Amino acid sequence: MLCGDFAPALLAPLIGVLADRVELKRLMLICEIGQAAATIVIAIWLPALPVFLALFTLRAVLGQIFQPASRTAVPTLVRDAELESANAHLGFGEHGLPVLGPLLAAVLVPFVGVRGLLLFDAETFIVSALLLMGLPAMTAQPLGLEQEGSFLRNAADGLRFLWRNAGTRLVVFSFVVGVAFTGVDDLALVFLARGPLGSGDPGVGLLYAGSAAGLLVGFAVVNRWGTLLSAPSLLVLGYAIGSMGNLLTGLAWAVGVAFVLQTIRGLGIAATDVAAATLIQRGVSREMQGRTFANFYGAIGLAAGVSYIFGGFLVGVAGPRAAFLVAGAGGLAVAAYTGGGSGLVRQSRPIHEWGVPDNVCIKPDRRPPWNVGRCGLSAFRRCRCQAVATGPAGPGTSTPKSRFPRPPG
Repeated sequence: MLCGDFAPALLAPLIGVLADRVELKRLMLICEIGQAAATIVIAIWLPALPVFLALFTLRAVLGQIFQPASRTAVPTLVRDAELESANAHLGFGEHGLPVLGPLLAAVLVPFVGVRGLLLFDAETFIVSALLLMGLPAMTAQPLGLEQEGSFLRNAADGLRFLWRNAGTRLVVFSFVVGVAFTGVDDLALVFLARGPLGSGDPGVGLLYAGSAAGLLVGFAVVNRWGTLLSAPSLLVLGYAIGSMGNLLTGLAWAVGVAFVLQTIRGLGIAATDVAAATLIQRGVSREMQGRTFANFYGAIGLAAGVSYIFGGFLVGVAGPRAAFLVAGAGGLAVAAYTGGGSGLVRQSRPIHEWGVPDNVCIKPDRRPPWNVGRCGLSAFRRCRCQAVATGPAGPGTSTPKSRFPRPPG
């Protein structure tokens, strides 16, 4: 867990800079080829534990880089109206297909062994790289004067942007807190099936299969009918459905009932995954999307780790039913809080359709996706922003924004 989740999560602010500054197709190819190479080395060498952990951590970091890069690439490849569908397809590949991995491994191990299974895993990365070759080049946005600086400074700008952008902050904060509550589900299912439900290992597998089935069905449903709801509504509804599934699982009296409720939970997870990605893609400029997605997924990894630690303590003290009740109630509170967030209303529309905050410059000399930068950084002690008007005033007009005071120091 430390090498696969925590280490890449801690590097998230730096990882995001790569997704914003490197051509995305090349970056994703490097990640897939690098993961294939690391897996092949592990398969052939079967090294000692320290070397194995180093290679495993390298593979995990490359996977962490690929995730924000792939999400950032989506708005470049599809129209805005197709974002929900595209994110549903991507989510199905990220979260749905890996559900089949353990089943496939169980079938192949008796025939090919551990080495053969690892080599087969490496082949999947190579196939992915070949598929990526068919994508067009996705050039990164050039840096403006107010954004020039070191790698660390760009990483700090990503964190600062996330904190100052109310709509994006609400999406990320709510999702992370929701994971901190609901992540205990993965741990508590084992104890619920073996304890109060008295079903043993077959029941454990069935409950995990319920959540996986809900994910698969959920992504299919969002792909087909996701546009019937706005992205903020889909996010809040997903929180509510997933949390209600957890809450009622704590009251389930039979394995079959818990299976259905965990399937409902999976539906909610699929909805929140698509909605959160869509809101970030629509509410954040291209030059900040990589850092925003990297920080988003990094925070999720840390929240999941915290959830496992405190979830284990809660299960040990109060039992699995109490853990599910706490997880469900906490998730419903997150849904209620998010539903009252006014910042999501504007976040649901493409960035060029909503008014620009006073601390953001939109430069009218670029066509969408416009170059959006921070005002008031050290390069500009004072900044007067102007945005191209797209409303009744017509293109080419400008709306002055407020002048900023000189930053301290």
